[in-house]
Amino acid sequence: MYLTHFGFYQYPFHLTPNTELFLGLAPHYEAIQTVNSALAMGEGVVTVTGEVGTGKTMVCRMLMSLFSEQTQLVYLPNPCLSDQELRQAIAKELAIVDSDAISVVDDIQQRLVALHRQQKQVVVLVDEAQALPDSAIEALRLFGNLETAQDKLMHIVLFGQPELDQRLAQHHLRQFRQRISFRAKLRPLTLQETVAYIDSRLMQSGGDERIFSLNHKRAVWRASGGIPRLINQVCHKALLMTYSAQQSRVGSERLFEAIHDTLDTYKPRFKRPLLWGWSHP
Repeated sequence: MYLTHFGFYQYPFHLTPNTELFLGLAPHYEAIQTVNSALAMGEGVVTVTGEVGTGKTMVCRMLMSLFSEQTQLVYLPNPCLSDQELRQAIAKELAIVDSDAISVVDDIQQRLVALHRQQKQVVVLVDEAQALPDSAIEALRLFGNLETAQDKLMHIVLFGQPELDQRLAQHHLRQFRQRISFRAKLRPLTLQETVAYIDSRLMQSGGDERIFSLNHKRAVWRASGGIPRLINQVCHKALLMTYSAQQSRVGSERLFEAIHDTLDTYKPRFKRPLLWGWSHP
């Protein structure tokens, strides 16, 4: 594709989260710090919420890469599980074999106690948690109740869209809601953060930050609303179209086409960025 053309050794705006390109901008850094602080204090349940594309999966993967050897990770990427399926998934992640529906809870509890004696902290990460059925949330609540005289045996971090907060606000889930000790919320990037985000990804991939002009970076921010996934989509398509035109810098026409091809919301009417409606920082 366009890697050699622009001097990249990897795609700077690939849609699959790449922890090597993590910049640590305020919203993501604060979410990671919130989760780490909660786990360090031994708190039971933490939630990380944000709109689609704001970087929840990236935060989740960064946390996974930062955990120490004393952390026993249980990662549940598929939340569409019944309570029994969730128990079996946790048992599998904890390397529990030959456990049936009757004994699985006792087997998990025994495993948690054994890990605690080894001074290991069990952390369950649930992605797309807004899709958890009520029965699975109740199963998590009961696991969260398992504790010694001083410590929780299982710590739970839920990643989800804002609908997760709406679901947990329901009266019948109040017992689980009351166990949430910390909440982190991801917001869209500001203009300055968007410019830093684009520049960092270009340079960390071996390219030149001047491939996009400052005016064009502002246009990307306005069009995307500061949502990292949309920034990636627009920039990736703009680079691809620029490569197809055999140009070395992204021009206004290529960026205009990329925005119109990607977004259904904000679409500039003119091909000159000075008329696209962005404002100075």
